[in-house]
Amino acid sequence: MIGTGGFGGWWLHNCLPRFAGELEIAAIADVNAEARSAAGELLGLEPSRCFADMHEAMAKADAELCIVVIPPAHHREAILAACERGLHILTEKPIADTWEACLDIYHAVRSAGVKCQVVQNYRFAPHNLTLKQAIQEGRIGQLVYVVGRFAADYRTRGAWGMFRHEMPHGLLVEGAVHHLDQIRNLTGADCSMVAGWDWNPGHGSFDGECCALLTLRMETGVHAQYEGHCLAAGWRNAWYEEAYRAEGLEGSLVVDRDQTVRLLQHRPGRGLRTEELTTLQPEYASHQAIIRQFLDWLDGGPEPPTAIEDNIRSAALLFGAIRASETHAVVDVGQLVRQVQA
Repeated sequence: MIGTGGFGGWWLHNCLPRFAGELEIAAIADVNAEARSAAGELLGLEPSRCFADMHEAMAKADAELCIVVIPPAHHREAILAACERGLHILTEKPIADTWEACLDIYHAVRSAGVKCQVVQNYRFAPHNLTLKQAIQEGRIGQLVYVVGRFAADYRTRGAWGMFRHEMPHGLLVEGAVHHLDQIRNLTGADCSMVAGWDWNPGHGSFDGECCALLTLRMETGVHAQYEGHCLAAGWRNAWYEEAYRAEGLEGSLVVDRDQTVRLLQHRPGRGLRTEELTTLQPEYASHQAIIRQFLDWLDGGPEPPTAIEDNIRSAALLFGAIRASETHAVVDVGQLVRQVQA
């Protein structure tokens, strides 16, 4: 496991214990000595299995796979090293911090013949599974467009982890990658074109861009709108409380911060009908669903929905959005995806 502090520590306490009977951590690597020591103690690892250097850890560990939970700027180095060792890879999103690095990783994974899955856990939150199922069941008829909103109060510098406050395009790279992937998931389609901007209104909490408004055209002709806000001083839709609205020809499906999916249908002469849908309760949800899928895949099961073969398309949308903002132009996301196949 590469990265045991911060979110890596969250993994150790909240994700991996459920899989203790089938997944053993052979070694850990973290540049932070305090985080490394705490993780080693929690896992009961000898000091000889706790490393400051990821390359040394991969060289000395008797491992079959590598879990990557470090900032995206370091994903390329970690994943390429894992590919060289023939290790299967479960990595936090995004694939990397640049489109070029994403391409390098994608081709390294393909060349090495290893399996790689990207953690897009919000697809598998119970309320989002409920929303997706209702769309698929045709509860609102033909889907016309989807609106997504994320808004969190990170006006205090460092509140979202300092590296996110210092990096360029922090909202999109570290936040919207989840929501844009979710739009792909809800519409059941890849994005063909994206336009819009991310920007910083001048708030000192962030060095880079922390607000975004994007418009997407999906390959099916469905459209989508995305609003992202890291300086939310009013109504918030933070993590697991994002708002989505799916508009169809026969009604709307809405979920907001209360995590309740509602079906709204206007009936001529009878007014608006609202129905609260029963939230699905899967055996495995969110991060644990991803880990379950990955382990089953390694055991010969089906390729997961967020395997790199699919998730490279979410990465193309993410970096297409960044390019759209930087160039003030509509970006052909399909052209970026075609670069993958070149």
